[in-house]
Amino acid sequence: MKIFTYVDNSNLFIEGRRLSAVNKRIDGVGNIYEAINLKIFDNDWYMDYGRLHEFLCGTEKSEIGGTRLWGSPPPKDTFWDYVKSKGFNVQTYERSKGKEKKVDTAIAYQIGKDSGKIIDKENDIIVIAAGDKDYMPCIDDLTSDGFKVHVAFWGHAAREVQEAATKFINLDPHQDYLSAIWCRPQ
Repeated sequence: MKIFTYVDNSNLFIEGRRLSAVNKRIDGVGNIYEAINLKIFDNDWYMDYGRLHEFLCGTEKSEIGGTRLWGSPPPKDTFWDYVKSKGFNVQTYERSKGKEKKVDTAIAYQIGKDSGKIIDKENDIIVIAAGDKDYMPCIDDLTSDGFKVHVAFWGHAAREVQEAATKFINLDPHQDYLSAIWCRPQ
């Protein structure tokens, strides 16, 4: 069994910062939906990409088929070197008017391409680390074709995405583990 992992970094990172704001009760925010509506983030929270890679890809019974991560270049270009050093194949796209326009399409395209060429639907698992509805056509097509699709995201992922996946992995209970060392509770 091989695991093929596809990460929408901006989606995962931004929503992780929202969840951290809720957990720290920043500005008194009490739940994730308040954090979303009030645009509250924990700007001190960072992902540990080595642990993310291990969490999404590392099981004793499986082999890594591929790990890919998409996002927008941050101000410090050394960030992507760091992410690459943690095992991810990285693809970045510049933001247009403050928004990412190519990432969701690029991820869905790559999954479609890989599912037709290198993923064995009888044995392999596709892991998508993203939680928005933009991935529904991709997830629906893959599962209806018999692929095993696990979605790993924070608990407030779109309900449709959670239900369409073969398995939903709620990252909320693992946020401390997935936090960069300086963000973890002592």
